[in-house]
Amino acid sequence: MLLWINGPFGGGKTQTAHEIRRRLPGSVICDPEHAGFGLRRMLPPELRGDFQDLVSWRKGVVEVLDLALANHDGVVIAPMTVTDPDYFAETVGRLRELGHDVRHFALLAERETVLGRLRERGLGHVLQYVAGKGAPPRAESWAVQQLDHCLERLREPEFAEHLWTDHTTVPKTADRIAVLAGLTLRPNTEGVLRTRLRQARVGLKHIRFD
Repeated sequence: MLLWINGPFGGGKTQTAHEIRRRLPGSVICDPEHAGFGLRRMLPPELRGDFQDLVSWRKGVVEVLDLALANHDGVVIAPMTVTDPDYFAETVGRLRELGHDVRHFALLAERETVLGRLRERGLGHVLQYVAGKGAPPRAESWAVQQLDHCLERLREPEFAEHLWTDHTTVPKTADRIAVLAGLTLRPNTEGVLRTRLRQARVGLKHIRFD
């Protein structure tokens, strides 16, 4: 089974994916963003746009996830924002055509909620301030610029199932996904402090400056 966790940038996809992996034995995270940034870095700076526009990314994601799903016994988790219906069909839709059990979830929240989450993960601001740069990280600025478009597109029926996360925690969102997908997660026995520290580590590992 593939759990494709969609949502706006800063919407909690990565944290939710790691929460599920932590509590679901045998599961793995296969992040399509890694392939995208690798392809982007291969290009000269003036040609670096949205890597999802590259056919090689869309086909490559399908090829790699198809390989993982065919050869890994556990659940595969892919946290990735996709809002273009054609690109969605070429990735999520294509994997379904190949016969895989794909469960898609779009994590949604009100605009102010997502902006607050983006601010919370803004360690990049501190790092750039120390480095003598006043502008926010490019990835974070881009996420804010794309926010309204993402929220509008992901509300459409083709991007169901929709999960609203304004008033819930990451562990509870993971629990809800598991129930809808027919999976059983290990009980969440972490305390609040440990959860926050672990989530902070996950956030640090996913800060990007390019």
